[in-house]
Amino acid sequence: MDHFLLDETREASAEEFENLKQGSKSVWEYHKDFAHLSKYAILMLLTMEARVCRFVQGLSPLVINEAATAALNLYMNYGKMVIFSQATENRKWKSKMEREGTSKAQSADNFGESFGGGRSAFRGGSSGPSQSYSQSSASAPPARPSQ
Repeated sequence: MDHFLLDETREASAEEFENLKQGSKSVWEYHKDFAHLSKYAILMLLTMEARVCRFVQGLSPLVINEAATAALNLYMNYGKMVIFSQATENRKWKSKMEREGTSKAQSADNFGESFGGGRSAFRGGSSGPSQSYSQSSASAPPARPSQ
C-alpha cells in the first residue's frame, strides 16, 4: 500500500522520521512510531548499528545514557535495544515513584509527630507502591505522569 503513496507523502514521512524523538511518549510508543516511519528512511538505516544508533538518539533523557552505553555492545540489535530501553524506563519510573512515596510518607510522618504529641497518626502505612502495583508493573509499563 505504501508503494502507491505520493512522493510528497513519502518525503514528509521520511522527514518526520528524521525529527522523531521520544518526548513524553513511552519507549514502546516511540518504538512503534520509529518502526512505522523507518520504512520511509531506509537509506539512513542500512546497517543494524545505524538503526540502533538512530533509535538511541531519539530517546528521552530518562534512558538515553544507559541505552547509549548498551549500544556499544557488539551483540546489541534493534529488538534488544527496545527491550533494554523499556526495562530501563520502567525501572527508573518505579524508582522515582518509590522515592516520591517515601518522601511523602516522611513528610506526613513529620507532620503527625508535630501535631500528634510525638505519636504519628500515619504509622503502619506503606511508603512504597502497593503490592498490586508492583505485580502489575512487571507485565505492563507503569502509567506515566503527563508532562
